[in-house]
Amino acid sequence: MTRQEARTILEQMTTSESLLRHARTVELVMEAYANKLGENTDEWAIAGLLHDADYQAYPDQHPNVIVDLLHEKGEERIAHAISAHYTHWGVPYETTLDKALIACDEITGFIVACAQVRPQRLEGLEAKSVMKKLKTSGFAASVDREEVRKGAELFGVDIKEHIDFIISVLQQHQAELQLEPIAQGEV
Repeated sequence: MTRQEARTILEQMTTSESLLRHARTVELVMEAYANKLGENTDEWAIAGLLHDADYQAYPDQHPNVIVDLLHEKGEERIAHAISAHYTHWGVPYETTLDKALIACDEITGFIVACAQVRPQRLEGLEAKSVMKKLKTSGFAASVDREEVRKGAELFGVDIKEHIDFIISVLQQHQAELQLEPIAQGEV
């Protein structure tokens, strides 16, 4: 599967700008980690891009719709990683790809939320302030803090270094991401 094919699948199931941006940010972070670790960048990027592809169209069946579609296309490793991207689903983590996706999903979304309440967005954002916001349960309350912790642990990364890495990746793409400001009360 090519990235363009993956993008077409995503856009057929997802119209929400925030979900499309989330897919893109996780794609960018997964690609960067693949580069860093010498892994297959296209495979990792596609896993990041498609991990929530069916969430808007089929919320009660997520992630089964996208996983089944990936199985049909012979994309077994990506399908498995997506089927395992939430620890409460009880799917075993068999590969570094599986562990990377769980480690990057929630925290990338959280970092974007942190950037959106700052006047300078990603510019100057530091892991220290992200970690402080993680301790504030009312901020981005839908982000599962335990999932963030477990993801970093499974992936074998220090949470601060992980956050720094993600911020750095997102900063390199900030013009494309065009993070819109949101009021802190909306997060």
